[in-house]
Amino acid sequence: MSVVTVEGVVTHGQIKLKANIRLPDNTKVYVVVPEAQIEALAHIFSPRLAHPEQAADFKLEIVEDSSDGSI
Repeated sequence: MSVVTVEGVVTHGQIKLKANIRLPDNTKVYVVVPEAQIEALAHIFSPRLAHPEQAADFKLEIVEDSSDGSI
């Protein structure tokens, strides 16, 4: 296995190589980040039921009111 080291920068979340190198699609690459300061990102999880068997309690019920409201 041959190894080539190429310098690049990250711009808008994409790695841009400084050298004029084009890599074919699906090329396996390894990224080494020297002296990186990784920013912590907030992750918001979707709500989940603690007890999935209670899902029936949240069933949508439509109630139609046939009486005319007086204004």
